[in-house]
Amino acid sequence: MALVEMVMPKMGESIMEATILNWLKKEGDEILPEESVLEVATDKVDTEVPSIHSGIIKKILVNDGDVVEIGKPIALIETDEAPRHPLGLDNLPDDFEHPIESEENIMTSLDESHFDGFNQLSKPEHDRFYSPLVRSIAKQENIPHEELDLIPGTGKKNRVTKKDIIAYIKSRSSADKVIEKEISLKPEKVISEPVRVMDNGADEIIEMDRVRRIISDRMIDSKRISAHVSSVVEVDVTNIVKWREKVRGGFLKEHKVKLTYTPIIIEAVVKAIKDYPMVNVSVDGHNIILKKRINIGVAVALSDNNLIVPVIKNAEQLNLIGITSQVNDIARRARDNELHPEELSDGTYTVTNVGTFGSLMGTPIIMQPQVAILAIGTIVKKPTVIETPSGDTIGIRSKMYLTHTYDHRVVDGALGGMFVRRIADYLEQFDMNRSF
Repeated sequence: MALVEMVMPKMGESIMEATILNWLKKEGDEILPEESVLEVATDKVDTEVPSIHSGIIKKILVNDGDVVEIGKPIALIETDEAPRHPLGLDNLPDDFEHPIESEENIMTSLDESHFDGFNQLSKPEHDRFYSPLVRSIAKQENIPHEELDLIPGTGKKNRVTKKDIIAYIKSRSSADKVIEKEISLKPEKVISEPVRVMDNGADEIIEMDRVRRIISDRMIDSKRISAHVSSVVEVDVTNIVKWREKVRGGFLKEHKVKLTYTPIIIEAVVKAIKDYPMVNVSVDGHNIILKKRINIGVAVALSDNNLIVPVIKNAEQLNLIGITSQVNDIARRARDNELHPEELSDGTYTVTNVGTFGSLMGTPIIMQPQVAILAIGTIVKKPTVIETPSGDTIGIRSKMYLTHTYDHRVVDGALGGMFVRRIADYLEQFDMNRSF
């Protein structure tokens, strides 16, 4: 028998730590490969971590609620597999740390018909564990703890999963009377207002939650690491607007996805990166790492006002149909919290559409360790001088701003400006007669 360590697996390129939510196994339990051992939370996803070994959990090294760095050991497993790091429990060195291969994350699924009628609501589950994600959804939907206790859970130990609470919310109207009856049976229970850190009668101080603290730290780190500079161009996208209006109905009918402006712009970004590959790099000390693949991160706004950046891998190999399908897919799954950690890693360039919120332009912060990011402004109609062989005229054109923010340590102003100008050229020279 050999003793091997289970480490906190990689959860994404920018994720450096994860919080232990709940151990699904205890010391002495037997486990199989790919069997879920614990639940963890990051600023991106809540997920279950499976084992890559078969054997017996000999020792759990971290507790529920602990914050653990990626690659750090979290448990010791006794196995009869070929040993990777044989150890004895009594002579573990203080700095014992041998990272092993990352473990794939398993996302749970559920048939929502399980919740039809919600006739299981008559038996509340007291003192049940709820993940931060479930508690956040419950808070957004104004579901008090007493009501949460009544929801049937399909997770380990009857835990309520994200699928459970979403399916319940969809069927909530038909269960309202049952829930009110259950809560009325507990007159001693009072549904309280959210606890405030301090209220002096004038101003209110609200403590940042874990996600907001992590975002804050990473944004400050990026500004500290990278010398941020921005170049802005105004782009005439009239041809694109007209082409999209002409083809979007047929596109939806044929490919079953909506055609938005974002994939069209990403297509132009990929072409421009091929022309100027030195924006598709990262920095390691005094070394510049030129990326051979073009992996485009796409910022997606979530319902809790946070942002997540899933990545379209190998975008240089995709046509417009492929880019559109991936943009729609990752955006939907990001909002439904169905992304896998590996879909949030290995980005080489990021695009964020600030125009979605009506902004003309924005100056985004670079996603480390990338060196550039593009902000897409809203499209507006403007009176524009149009040059013709017979003289200048004024016409109504659809215009937008593109803001290219880049790391001046490795991207000079000339390269940064030429790159965003090349994107604009590809958009302005868009062929209105092209097929999908």
